[in-house]
Amino acid sequence: MPAPPPALPQCTLQVLRNARLDLPWLVHGFSTRGGGTSRAYGGNALNLGFTRDDDRASVERNRALLLQALGTETPAWRLITLRQVHSAMLHSIASAPEHPLAGDGLITRTTGLLLAVQTADCVPVILVDPVRQAIGVFHAGWRGTLRRIVEKGVGEMRRLYDTRPEDLLAAIGPAVHACCYRVGEEVRDAFTSQFGYGAELFREVRESDVVRQKYPLLFLTARAPGHGPQEAVLYLDLVEANRRQLLQAGLRAENIAASELCTACRRDLFFSHRAEQGATGRMLAVAGIRHAG
Repeated sequence: MPAPPPALPQCTLQVLRNARLDLPWLVHGFSTRGGGTSRAYGGNALNLGFTRDDDRASVERNRALLLQALGTETPAWRLITLRQVHSAMLHSIASAPEHPLAGDGLITRTTGLLLAVQTADCVPVILVDPVRQAIGVFHAGWRGTLRRIVEKGVGEMRRLYDTRPEDLLAAIGPAVHACCYRVGEEVRDAFTSQFGYGAELFREVRESDVVRQKYPLLFLTARAPGHGPQEAVLYLDLVEANRRQLLQAGLRAENIAASELCTACRRDLFFSHRAEQGATGRMLAVAGIRHAG
């Protein structure tokens, strides 16, 4: 059974921002869990995704609350989202699309478009070119990361907007961290086959290690016959995987800022697909251009 949602206090809506992206022409932010109107996920949840368990009217009200908090609720702004498919597909847009787009990345140089990706553990990445005044938002799960979604995003901004990677600023938002992101051996095999640093993104933990540290007396006796050492459990640092990918794409290390908040650890602040066994809401990472100049 899925874990029950946390009892959220009645709190005001919070949007997390990155100080490096505090530019007069830019609006950006990473939404959090509280301050909305949804009841499906505990308290006054700010669910921003049209999920199975929540009603559409609540999500639409929540999205309106987010736009208001960002100062983008006027008719001049259009919220652009994607049907996300864990891919490396991205779209360069100059106006609001007539039909829903499938993919995991959006880039633009057009004012009044609020680009957004949904997350509930996957890595949200915002890229900003302060010289060309271009932006991008990306949803990077392990499959999208393996397919180099953010690296491709840098390349497309370079191709279409003359962006220089060394000018780019990157904000990696709250996501599941290496402490909680357990994966299978096939995921490590996939990463080590694609990236020279792939092995460095994983750590192995014996399942008994945590229990051993807490209850050392339980391990003073010999194991019963037939009970050998337990196999290692693998954890992937998906945040670091995307940071390394941005470095490989040419960004300066000092221009990449990653949130230290783990969505699985901080269910009081964030939705977590893993920690809540799929029965959870969605957050939005958003970026938009207020005006040129």
